[in-house]
Amino acid sequence: MQKLFALIYKDFLMLIRDRAGIALLFLMPLVLVFIMTSIQDNTFKSINETRISLIILDNDNDSLGLTIERELEKSNLFKVSKQIDNIKPTEAILKEAVASGKFQIGIIIPADVTKKLKKNSKRNISRAFSGLPADTTGRIDTSQISVYIDPITKNSFKTTIFSTLREFTSKIENDLIISEITKEINQRLPFNKVSLSSKSSITFKEEYALKENSSIIPNSVQHNVPAWTMFAMFFIVISLAGNMIKEREEGSVNRLLTMPCSYSTFITSKILVYIVVCLLQLLLMLLMGVYFFPTLGLPSLKIGVNFFAIFTIALSSSLAAIGYGVLIGTISTTHQQAATFGSISVMILAAIGGVWVPVFAMPPFMRTISVVSPLNWGLNGFYEVFIREGGTINVLFDSFKLVLFFGFCLLVASFYKRLVKK
Repeated sequence: MQKLFALIYKDFLMLIRDRAGIALLFLMPLVLVFIMTSIQDNTFKSINETRISLIILDNDNDSLGLTIERELEKSNLFKVSKQIDNIKPTEAILKEAVASGKFQIGIIIPADVTKKLKKNSKRNISRAFSGLPADTTGRIDTSQISVYIDPITKNSFKTTIFSTLREFTSKIENDLIISEITKEINQRLPFNKVSLSSKSSITFKEEYALKENSSIIPNSVQHNVPAWTMFAMFFIVISLAGNMIKEREEGSVNRLLTMPCSYSTFITSKILVYIVVCLLQLLLMLLMGVYFFPTLGLPSLKIGVNFFAIFTIALSSSLAAIGYGVLIGTISTTHQQAATFGSISVMILAAIGGVWVPVFAMPPFMRTISVVSPLNWGLNGFYEVFIREGGTINVLFDSFKLVLFFGFCLLVASFYKRLVKK
C-alpha cells in the first residue's frame, strides 16, 4: 500500500508539472462546451425566437399578396421587410440583397395574381354547379411566386421555408375557393343564406414527452454538457499516454519495477490519479452549466436528484477513458504517435458516438456503427440522467459496457507488453 501511495504521489507531481497538459485537460473542455452551447442554443429554441429575415415585393396589391404578407408577419417566423434603405426595391435589387446576405429570403408576388386566382376558382365552381366536366382546355391562368434563397442556406432550412410558404398560399387559395362556393350557393338559394368557413377545427399541441412530475426541459445545455464531458474524459489519452512514454524514455519505469513494484501497482496508481482528473472535469462542467451559463442568458443545467446515477456513469466513463489511455500509452513508442493517434481516434469515436451530430440525424450505416463507440455508451448514460431523469438502474447497462471496455483495454495492453518483452 505504501508503494501505491508513493506511485500516486509521483503521478500527481508529473501531472501538475505539465501546465500545458493541465490546461488541455480542464480549460479546453470548458471552452468547448461554452462555445458549442452558445452556437447550438438557437437550435433548441422555438423557431419563433429565431426570426428569419425576409424581404417581400408585392406587385399584386390585392387579397393574395396582402394576405401572404399579413400571415408571414403574424406567424412570428419571419422578420418581414418591404423596403430596402426606405425604398421599395425592384426585382433586381431584391435579388441582389438576398444574394449578398442582407436577407435570407426574398419573395416576389406577381401582379394580378389574385384576379387570376379568383377567375379560375369562379369558372371551375360554376362549371361544377352546372354539371359540366372539369375544364381541360388549358385556359386556366397560372401565376408563379418567385422565392429567392440566400445561397448559404442549408437544404433542411430551405425545406422548412417552402413548407411554411406553401401552407400559407394553400390556406389563402382555399379561402378564395370557399368564398366563391358560398357566393354560388347563395345565388342559387336566395332564401336560405349559407356561410361556409375554411377555419380548421383541428389544432396542434407541441410538448416534450416528459416523465410525470419531470422538471427537466431539453435544451442546448442538457445536451452539450454530457457530450463534451465525455469528449474531455477521453481526451486524457494524450496526457496519460504521454506520461507513460516519458517514463519509459527516462527509464523510470524499469527503476520503479525494481523497487520491487509490480506492473499492476504501477498502472493502478495512474488509474486512481486520472479517475480524480475525470471526476474533476465533470464537476467543473456541472458547475459551469448550473451557475455560469445562466449569467450569459443561456439555459441552466438541470442535473436532477439522481446523484448516485451520475456518479455511476461518470466513474465507468472515466475508467473506459483511462483504459483507452493506458492502451495507447502501451502500444505507442513516441509522443508523436500517442498524440496523433490518440487525438484522431478520440475525434473519430466522438463523431460516430453522437458528440458532434446526434445519432438519430446520421445515415443508417453510421447509426449502426455508432454503437461501437464507448463515447456513445457514456453519452446515452448521461442523457438518461440529465434529460430523461433516469435512476441508477437506467445507466447500469451502459456503465457495464464501459467497464467491460476498460477491462478489455487493460487486457490488450498487458498482452501487448508481454509480447514485446518476448
